[in-house]
Amino acid sequence: MQPSNKPLTARSVLASALLGMDPPELPVAQLIRLAGLFGISANGTRVALSRMQAAGEATSDGSGRYRLVGHLVERQSRQSASRSGTTAPYAGRWHLAVVTASGSAPEVRAARRSALAHARLAELREGVWMRPDNVEVQLPDAQRGDVEMMTARPADAHRLVAALWDLGAWSARSALLLERMEQLEAVGPEALAPGFELSAAVLRHLQADPLLPDVLLPEGWPGSRLRSNYEGWDARYRRTLREWSRAG
Repeated sequence: MQPSNKPLTARSVLASALLGMDPPELPVAQLIRLAGLFGISANGTRVALSRMQAAGEATSDGSGRYRLVGHLVERQSRQSASRSGTTAPYAGRWHLAVVTASGSAPEVRAARRSALAHARLAELREGVWMRPDNVEVQLPDAQRGDVEMMTARPADAHRLVAALWDLGAWSARSALLLERMEQLEAVGPEALAPGFELSAAVLRHLQADPLLPDVLLPEGWPGSRLRSNYEGWDARYRRTLREWSRAG
């Protein structure tokens, strides 16, 4: 995997940094120093934090600490679930979500599609979304009235999986990320900026994992290996980050 050529914005750096914390908060001095690794000035960082506050994405306690709120906290919850990869037993049943609303405004339709995708459902055809019931489907209150949830038992679950998800593409991307983690030692100050980007890439990729039952996955599925390798790599990276923060 080659690093992205798309420059990171101050907001994306700050959001990713805070998303990686538990709780999701950091002092402004550390945020400024971290953003500086990507060529973002102290003023640019403060402007981005002010805009995040105005957008309801972050709050300040008045003592110089910033904390994520709103939809970014929901993203952190999804990120944690993706990272753990926890699933329930599967006995052949599927969730079936049917959109019952019609004539919705474009922004409402977009929010609904986003919510269904975040719940790891995939669209079979317009308004019909499905997935195995080995993970719980949780939709925001704003979407529940527009979606009817049912259960189904497909006659050919493997064929349905192939129609709903591109497992080959996910697996290939995983191989690239695993290779990049092997190549990038997560130690030393020089690893901080590329490691930050790699960590964000792995976490985004894990959120795209459909978390299918083992019986429906192709042989050699890399999900568990990617998670296991990332846990070790991330521990080393965070140790490096802590040492760098204390040195500042």
